[in-house]
Amino acid sequence: MALPPEHRTRIKICGLTREADVDAAVQAGADAIGFVLYEKSPRHVDAARAGELASRLPPFVTPVVLLVNASETLIRQALEAVPHALLQFHGDETPAQCEAAARPYIRAARMAPGFNLLDFALSFSSAQAMLVDAHVEGYGGGGQVFDWSMLPKALARPMILSGGLHPGNVVEGVMSVRPWAVDVSSGVEVGKGIKDAALMRQFCQAVRTADRRCAEAA
Repeated sequence: MALPPEHRTRIKICGLTREADVDAAVQAGADAIGFVLYEKSPRHVDAARAGELASRLPPFVTPVVLLVNASETLIRQALEAVPHALLQFHGDETPAQCEAAARPYIRAARMAPGFNLLDFALSFSSAQAMLVDAHVEGYGGGGQVFDWSMLPKALARPMILSGGLHPGNVVEGVMSVRPWAVDVSSGVEVGKGIKDAALMRQFCQAVRTADRRCAEAA
């Protein structure tokens, strides 16, 4: 999907666990806030807690619920607690499992040598976007950057760049990949699940800097 030179890269900040961090992320300029409903994650919150945190979001800031091979019960609880949530499937879910909730969703893709993102995206044609992340042991990117040259120049679905992004490398990431959006978690933390307001602000400012440079170079 080719992006116009004036494209504004959307920003998702994921793995929030505290009210103050939600407020700071919104003030920094985040377009979406992610809540991790995966018990093995150090950033885990349950559905009720996600609902409490999401209730602080103003209009036009999207709550995203991250799920990993979740049960139908957990998905139902998540949607009851955060009724306007965008779902993000980060496990081994099939297209049918992602579509079963009948809600808009993002599908995560774990990039590794030999992985065919084009075919993967085609199989999840109902996804709102594809989130590309590093392939590590377990689920999630582990805060690691992957080789961006593995990414195709065009994709049938909007692409969200994730994996090891932080204020110091996101300009390069945006200018190299030209994604629809970027996703950050550990890159704006002072501890697992503990965000830093200054780092979130610097990250968002860096994305805007990258957008300006892309427009100037066009």
